[in-house]
Amino acid sequence: METSTRKRSITVGLFVLIGIIIFVVGILTIGSMKKVFSSTITVKTIFDDVNGLKPGNNIWYSGVKIGTVKTIRFLENSRVEVMLNIEEKSQEFIRKNAKAKVSTDGLIGNKIIVLYGGTQKVPSIEDGDELVVEKIESTEEMLAVLSENNKNLLGITSAFKTISKNILAGKGTVGMLLNDERLYNDVDQTLAALKKASVNAQTLTSSLSDFTDKLNQKGGLANDFATDTVIMSDLRSTISKLNETVSSANVMVGNLKTASADLNSNTTSPLGVMLHDEGTAANLKSTLKNLESTTEKLDENMTALRSNFLFRRYFKRKAKEEAKEPSKDEVKEQVNQ
Repeated sequence: METSTRKRSITVGLFVLIGIIIFVVGILTIGSMKKVFSSTITVKTIFDDVNGLKPGNNIWYSGVKIGTVKTIRFLENSRVEVMLNIEEKSQEFIRKNAKAKVSTDGLIGNKIIVLYGGTQKVPSIEDGDELVVEKIESTEEMLAVLSENNKNLLGITSAFKTISKNILAGKGTVGMLLNDERLYNDVDQTLAALKKASVNAQTLTSSLSDFTDKLNQKGGLANDFATDTVIMSDLRSTISKLNETVSSANVMVGNLKTASADLNSNTTSPLGVMLHDEGTAANLKSTLKNLESTTEKLDENMTALRSNFLFRRYFKRKAKEEAKEPSKDEVKEQVNQ
Protein backbone atom coordinates (compact mmCIF):
# COMPACT_ATOMS: atom_id res chain seq x y z
CA MET A 1 0.00 0.00 0.00
CA GLU A 2 2.74 2.43 0.89
CA THR A 3 4.72 1.42 -2.17
CA SER A 4 1.75 2.16 -4.46
CA THR A 5 1.24 5.55 -2.83
CA ARG A 6 4.89 6.41 -3.29
CA LYS A 7 4.78 5.46 -6.98
CA ARG A 8 1.70 7.57 -7.50
CA SER A 9 3.34 10.53 -5.75
CA ILE A 10 6.50 10.15 -7.86
CA THR A 11 4.43 9.99 -11.05
CA VAL A 12 2.43 13.09 -10.12
CA GLY A 13 5.63 14.89 -9.18
CA LEU A 14 7.18 13.99 -12.52
CA PHE A 15 4.15 15.26 -14.40
CA VAL A 16 4.14 18.49 -12.36
CA LEU A 17 7.89 18.96 -12.98
CA ILE A 18 7.46 18.32 -16.69
CA GLY A 19 4.56 20.76 -16.77
CA ILE A 20 6.60 23.39 -14.93
CA ILE A 21 9.50 22.86 -17.36
CA ILE A 22 7.16 23.17 -20.36
CA PHE A 23 5.59 26.29 -18.84
CA VAL A 24 8.98 27.90 -18.23
CA VAL A 25 10.23 26.97 -21.70
CA GLY A 26 7.02 28.38 -23.20
CA ILE A 27 7.37 31.61 -21.28
CA LEU A 28 11.01 31.90 -22.30
CA THR A 29 10.14 31.12 -25.92
CA ILE A 30 7.26 33.57 -26.04
CA GLY A 31 9.34 36.17 -24.25
CA SER A 32 12.13 35.65 -26.73
CA MET A 33 9.70 36.01 -29.64
CA LYS A 34 8.11 39.12 -28.15
CA LYS A 35 11.47 40.53 -27.02
CA VAL A 36 10.14 40.66 -23.44
CA PHE A 37 13.44 39.87 -21.78
CA SER A 38 15.61 42.03 -24.04
CA SER A 39 16.77 45.55 -23.13
CA THR A 40 14.75 48.02 -25.20
CA ILE A 41 14.27 51.73 -25.85
CA THR A 42 10.94 53.36 -26.58
CA VAL A 43 10.30 55.66 -29.55
CA LYS A 44 7.01 56.94 -30.87
CA THR A 45 5.34 57.54 -34.18
CA ILE A 46 2.12 59.37 -34.99
CA PHE A 47 -0.10 57.98 -37.77
CA ASP A 48 -3.26 59.26 -39.41
CA ASP A 49 -4.42 55.66 -39.92
CA VAL A 50 -2.81 52.48 -38.52
CA ASN A 51 -4.84 50.13 -40.80
CA GLY A 52 -5.60 47.53 -38.08
CA LEU A 53 -2.25 47.66 -36.25
CA LYS A 54 -2.41 46.19 -32.68
CA PRO A 55 -0.12 46.18 -29.63
CA GLY A 56 2.32 43.28 -29.84
CA ASN A 57 2.74 43.46 -33.61
CA ASN A 58 6.30 43.18 -34.80
CA ILE A 59 8.69 45.91 -35.92
CA TRP A 60 11.01 45.16 -38.85
CA TYR A 61 14.14 46.92 -40.06
CA SER A 62 15.86 45.72 -43.29
CA GLY A 63 13.95 42.44 -43.03
CA VAL A 64 15.02 41.77 -39.39
CA LYS A 65 12.67 41.83 -36.40
CA ILE A 66 13.95 44.45 -33.94
CA GLY A 67 11.00 45.04 -31.59
CA THR A 68 7.26 45.14 -30.99
CA VAL A 69 4.44 47.65 -30.77
CA LYS A 70 4.02 48.69 -27.14
CA THR A 71 0.86 50.80 -27.02
CA ILE A 72 -1.57 52.55 -29.34
CA ARG A 73 -3.64 55.58 -28.26
CA PHE A 74 -5.67 58.34 -29.90
CA LEU A 75 -4.59 61.98 -30.09
CA GLU A 76 -6.40 65.09 -31.23
CA ASN A 77 -7.63 65.44 -34.84
CA SER A 78 -8.15 61.66 -35.12
CA ARG A 79 -4.44 60.94 -35.06
CA VAL A 80 -2.96 57.80 -33.49
CA GLU A 81 0.19 57.64 -31.35
CA VAL A 82 2.08 54.34 -31.55
CA MET A 83 4.81 53.56 -28.99
CA LEU A 84 7.54 51.22 -30.24
CA ASN A 85 9.84 49.00 -28.17
CA ILE A 86 13.13 48.62 -30.04
CA GLU A 87 16.04 46.43 -28.93
CA GLU A 88 19.08 48.34 -27.73
CA LYS A 89 21.38 46.17 -29.82
CA SER A 90 19.60 47.45 -32.94
CA GLN A 91 19.63 51.07 -31.77
CA GLU A 92 23.00 51.96 -33.36
CA PHE A 93 21.78 50.98 -36.86
CA ILE A 94 18.64 53.12 -36.86
CA ARG A 95 19.10 56.85 -37.53
CA LYS A 96 17.05 59.75 -36.29
CA ASN A 97 15.90 60.56 -39.85
CA ALA A 98 14.62 57.00 -40.48
CA LYS A 99 10.97 56.67 -41.51
CA ALA A 100 8.17 54.35 -40.35
CA LYS A 101 5.23 52.90 -42.23
CA VAL A 102 2.48 50.34 -41.65
CA SER A 103 2.87 47.22 -43.77
CA THR A 104 1.73 43.59 -43.86
CA ASP A 105 3.68 40.45 -42.92
CA GLY A 106 3.14 38.51 -46.13
CA LEU A 107 0.14 38.77 -48.46
CA ILE A 108 -2.60 38.34 -45.82
CA GLY A 109 -0.50 38.29 -42.62
CA ASN A 110 -0.52 40.49 -39.54
CA LYS A 111 0.16 44.20 -39.65
CA ILE A 112 3.71 45.26 -38.87
CA ILE A 113 5.74 48.47 -38.53
CA VAL A 114 8.56 48.78 -41.07
CA LEU A 115 11.47 51.15 -40.39
CA TYR A 116 13.64 52.18 -43.32
CA GLY A 117 15.93 54.92 -44.63
CA GLY A 118 18.26 57.16 -42.68
CA THR A 119 21.77 58.44 -43.44
CA GLN A 120 25.03 57.55 -41.71
CA LYS A 121 25.87 61.20 -40.97
CA VAL A 122 22.80 61.49 -38.69
CA PRO A 123 23.10 60.17 -35.09
CA SER A 124 21.35 56.98 -33.95
CA ILE A 125 17.91 57.10 -32.32
CA GLU A 126 17.59 57.51 -28.58
CA ASP A 127 14.93 56.69 -26.02
CA GLY A 128 11.93 59.04 -26.45
CA ASP A 129 12.66 60.08 -30.07
CA GLU A 130 9.87 60.48 -32.60
CA LEU A 131 10.20 58.92 -36.06
CA VAL A 132 8.75 60.49 -39.22
CA VAL A 133 5.83 58.57 -40.72
CA GLU A 134 5.36 57.98 -44.45
CA LYS A 135 1.76 58.30 -45.55
CA ILE A 136 0.56 55.05 -47.13
CA GLU A 137 -2.56 54.85 -49.21
CA SER A 138 -5.18 52.73 -47.52
CA THR A 139 -6.92 49.81 -49.18
CA GLU A 140 -10.13 51.82 -49.46
CA GLU A 141 -8.32 54.68 -51.17
CA MET A 142 -6.59 52.30 -53.59
CA LEU A 143 -9.94 50.66 -54.37
CA ALA A 144 -11.50 54.09 -54.95
CA VAL A 145 -8.68 55.02 -57.34
CA LEU A 146 -9.04 51.66 -59.07
CA SER A 147 -12.79 52.21 -59.42
CA GLU A 148 -12.17 55.65 -60.94
CA ASN A 149 -9.63 54.17 -63.32
CA ASN A 150 -12.15 51.52 -64.33
CA LYS A 151 -14.66 54.26 -65.14
CA ASN A 152 -12.09 56.11 -67.23
CA LEU A 153 -11.13 52.88 -68.99
CA LEU A 154 -14.81 52.22 -69.73
CA GLY A 155 -15.15 55.71 -71.22
CA ILE A 156 -12.04 55.22 -73.36
CA THR A 157 -13.32 51.84 -74.54
CA SER A 158 -16.70 53.34 -75.45
CA ALA A 159 -15.04 56.17 -77.36
CA PHE A 160 -12.76 53.74 -79.21
CA LYS A 161 -15.79 51.59 -80.05
CA THR A 162 -17.55 54.63 -81.54
CA ILE A 163 -14.45 55.61 -83.51
CA SER A 164 -13.99 52.10 -84.91
CA LYS A 165 -17.69 52.00 -85.86
CA ASN A 166 -17.37 55.30 -87.75
CA ILE A 167 -14.22 54.04 -89.50
CA LEU A 168 -15.99 50.86 -90.62
CA ALA A 169 -18.92 52.99 -91.82
CA GLY A 170 -16.56 55.08 -94.00
CA LYS A 171 -16.90 58.27 -91.99
CA GLY A 172 -13.98 60.64 -91.61
CA THR A 173 -10.66 60.71 -93.45
CA VAL A 174 -9.45 57.35 -92.13
CA GLY A 175 -12.77 55.69 -92.90
CA MET A 176 -12.81 57.08 -96.44
CA LEU A 177 -9.21 55.99 -96.94
CA LEU A 178 -10.05 52.44 -95.85
CA ASN A 179 -13.34 52.15 -97.78
CA ASP A 180 -13.04 54.43 -100.84
CA GLU A 181 -10.94 52.68 -103.48
CA ARG A 182 -10.62 55.85 -105.61
CA LEU A 183 -9.19 57.81 -102.68
CA TYR A 184 -6.84 54.92 -101.94
CA ASN A 185 -5.63 54.95 -105.55
CA ASP A 186 -5.06 58.73 -105.36
CA VAL A 187 -3.02 58.30 -102.20
CA ASP A 188 -1.08 55.45 -103.82
CA GLN A 189 -0.31 57.63 -106.87
CA THR A 190 0.75 60.48 -104.60
CA LEU A 191 3.10 58.19 -102.72
CA ALA A 192 4.52 56.91 -106.03
CA ALA A 193 5.10 60.53 -107.17
CA LEU A 194 6.78 61.32 -103.86
CA LYS A 195 8.98 58.26 -104.24
CA LYS A 196 9.94 59.36 -107.76
CA ALA A 197 10.69 62.87 -106.52
CA SER A 198 12.81 61.37 -103.76
CA VAL A 199 14.78 59.34 -106.32
CA ASN A 200 15.26 62.45 -108.48
CA ALA A 201 16.41 64.42 -105.47
CA GLN A 202 18.86 61.65 -104.60
CA THR A 203 20.17 61.65 -108.19
CA LEU A 204 20.52 65.43 -108.11
CA THR A 205 22.37 65.21 -104.81
CA SER A 206 24.71 62.59 -106.25
CA SER A 207 25.35 64.77 -109.33
CA LEU A 208 26.09 67.77 -107.15
CA SER A 209 28.43 65.65 -105.09
CA ASP A 210 30.29 64.50 -108.22
CA PHE A 211 30.44 68.09 -109.48
CA THR A 212 31.89 69.35 -106.21
CA ASP A 213 34.40 66.49 -106.22
CA LYS A 214 35.55 67.56 -109.68
CA LEU A 215 35.79 71.17 -108.56
CA ASN A 216 37.96 70.06 -105.65
CA GLN A 217 40.35 68.09 -107.86
CA LYS A 218 43.85 69.57 -108.03
CA GLY A 219 44.67 71.40 -111.25
CA GLY A 220 41.11 72.55 -111.84
CA LEU A 221 40.15 76.21 -112.11
CA ALA A 222 37.96 76.17 -109.03
CA ASN A 223 40.61 74.36 -106.98
CA ASP A 224 43.27 76.85 -108.15
CA PHE A 225 41.04 79.75 -107.18
CA ALA A 226 40.46 78.20 -103.76
CA THR A 227 44.03 77.04 -102.98
CA ASP A 228 46.53 78.98 -105.14
CA THR A 229 47.43 82.15 -103.27
CA VAL A 230 49.39 83.56 -106.28
CA ILE A 231 46.33 83.40 -108.55
CA MET A 232 44.18 85.00 -105.91
CA SER A 233 46.78 87.70 -105.36
CA ASP A 234 46.97 88.41 -109.13
CA LEU A 235 43.19 88.38 -109.33
CA ARG A 236 42.92 90.86 -106.47
CA SER A 237 45.58 93.06 -108.16
CA THR A 238 43.74 92.90 -111.50
CA ILE A 239 40.44 93.77 -109.85
CA SER A 240 42.12 96.66 -108.05
CA LYS A 241 43.54 97.96 -111.34
CA LEU A 242 40.15 97.54 -113.01
CA ASN A 243 38.61 99.55 -110.22
CA GLU A 244 41.24 102.24 -110.74
CA THR A 245 40.58 102.21 -114.51
CA VAL A 246 36.85 102.48 -113.92
CA SER A 247 37.45 105.37 -111.53
CA SER A 248 39.65 107.12 -114.12
CA ALA A 249 37.05 106.48 -116.82
CA ASN A 250 34.39 107.93 -114.55
CA VAL A 251 36.55 111.01 -114.02
CA MET A 252 37.15 111.35 -117.79
CA VAL A 253 33.45 110.96 -118.52
CA GLY A 254 32.74 113.61 -115.92
CA ASN A 255 35.27 115.94 -117.52
CA LEU A 256 33.75 115.29 -120.95
CA LYS A 257 30.30 116.04 -119.57
CA THR A 258 31.62 119.27 -118.04
CA ALA A 259 33.38 120.25 -121.29
CA SER A 260 30.29 119.41 -123.31
CA ALA A 261 28.15 121.46 -120.94
CA ASP A 262 30.60 124.38 -121.23
CA LEU A 263 30.55 124.17 -125.02
CA ASN A 264 26.77 124.10 -125.05
CA SER A 265 26.47 126.97 -122.62
CA ASN A 266 29.44 129.21 -123.71
CA THR A 267 28.70 130.43 -127.23
CA THR A 268 31.40 133.13 -127.19
CA SER A 269 34.39 130.77 -127.09
CA PRO A 270 36.00 129.72 -130.40
CA LEU A 271 34.58 126.18 -130.20
CA GLY A 272 31.23 127.54 -129.03
CA VAL A 273 31.13 129.93 -131.99
CA MET A 274 32.06 127.11 -134.37
CA LEU A 275 29.32 124.87 -132.93
CA HIS A 276 26.52 127.45 -132.67
CA ASP A 277 27.24 130.20 -135.24
CA GLU A 278 26.14 129.10 -138.72
CA GLY A 279 27.91 132.01 -140.38
CA THR A 280 31.22 131.10 -138.80
CA ALA A 281 30.73 127.52 -139.87
CA ALA A 282 30.08 128.64 -143.47
CA ASN A 283 33.18 130.85 -143.44
CA LEU A 284 35.24 127.97 -142.04
CA LYS A 285 34.04 125.70 -144.83
CA SER A 286 34.88 128.37 -147.43
CA THR A 287 38.34 128.84 -145.91
CA LEU A 288 38.99 125.10 -146.03
CA LYS A 289 37.98 125.02 -149.71
CA ASN A 290 40.32 127.94 -150.44
CA LEU A 291 43.11 126.14 -148.61
CA GLU A 292 42.54 123.03 -150.70
CA SER A 293 42.64 125.00 -153.96
CA THR A 294 45.73 126.95 -152.79
CA THR A 295 47.46 123.67 -151.89
CA GLU A 296 46.75 122.28 -155.35
CA LYS A 297 48.13 125.41 -157.01
CA LEU A 298 51.18 125.28 -154.72
CA ASP A 299 51.83 121.69 -155.81
CA GLU A 300 51.63 122.77 -159.46
CA ASN A 301 54.07 125.61 -158.81
CA MET A 302 56.54 123.28 -157.11
CA THR A 303 56.34 120.89 -160.04
CA ALA A 304 56.99 123.81 -162.38
CA LEU A 305 59.98 124.90 -160.31
CA ARG A 306 61.53 121.42 -160.54
CA SER A 307 61.33 121.72 -164.32
CA ASN A 308 62.84 125.22 -164.37
CA PHE A 309 66.51 125.24 -165.41
CA LEU A 310 67.34 127.62 -162.51
CA PHE A 311 66.28 125.13 -159.81
CA ARG A 312 66.87 121.88 -161.66
CA ARG A 313 70.46 121.62 -160.47
CA TYR A 314 69.45 122.11 -156.80
CA PHE A 315 66.88 119.36 -156.85
CA LYS A 316 69.31 116.90 -158.50
CA ARG A 317 71.95 117.53 -155.83
CA LYS A 318 69.36 117.04 -153.08
CA ALA A 319 68.23 113.76 -154.64
CA LYS A 320 71.84 112.48 -154.68
CA GLU A 321 72.28 113.35 -150.98
CA GLU A 322 69.05 111.59 -150.05
CA ALA A 323 70.21 108.52 -151.97
CA LYS A 324 73.46 108.43 -149.99
CA GLU A 325 71.62 108.60 -146.60
CA PRO A 326 70.58 105.16 -145.17
CA SER A 327 66.92 104.35 -145.05
CA LYS A 328 64.95 103.95 -141.81
CA ASP A 329 64.90 100.14 -142.16
CA GLU A 330 68.68 100.02 -142.54
CA VAL A 331 69.08 102.21 -139.44
CA LYS A 332 66.87 99.81 -137.43
CA GLU A 333 68.89 96.78 -138.57
CA GLN A 334 72.15 98.52 -137.58
CA VAL A 335 70.71 99.35 -134.16
CA ASN A 336 69.56 95.76 -133.67
CA GLN A 337 73.00 94.46 -134.58
